[in-house]
Amino acid sequence: MSVWHGRDLRKPTGGRFRPHRGKRKSETGSLPVETILGQEERRSLARAMGGNLKIKLRTASYVNVSDPSTGTTKKVKILQVLTNPASVDYSRRGVITKGALVKTEIGVARITSRPGQDGVVNGVLIES
Repeated sequence: MSVWHGRDLRKPTGGRFRPHRGKRKSETGSLPVETILGQEERRSLARAMGGNLKIKLRTASYVNVSDPSTGTTKKVKILQVLTNPASVDYSRRGVITKGALVKTEIGVARITSRPGQDGVVNGVLIES
C-alpha cells in the first residue's frame, strides 16, 4: 500500500470533490525509515523531488562525534541506544533519530543529524 500526500476525495461534510486532474507521482510518499543499531551499515537510495536522491540509513554502527570542548570530531562505534525522546516506543526498540542519546566508546552523545534522510549519524558529546 502506498502513501499519498494529496488531498482526499471527500469533504469534511462527506460530499465529494470532483478533481480536475488525477493523482501525480510527486504526491506519493513513503513510510519513515527507523534506523536501528546493527553490525554493519546498510543504506538505501530513494528518489526525491526534482530528481534528487535521499540516502536512507537502515542500520548504523558508527557515529561522527564532535567534542565541543576541544573542537575535534571522531568516528566512534555506537555501543547502545540509551533513550529517544521522540517516542517511548523508539526508546524500547532502540531506534536512532535526531535527539536520541547513544552510548559510544568515548561517552554519551546526542544525535544531531537525521539518519533516515541524511544517510549519516552525527552527534555531539554530552558533558557528564
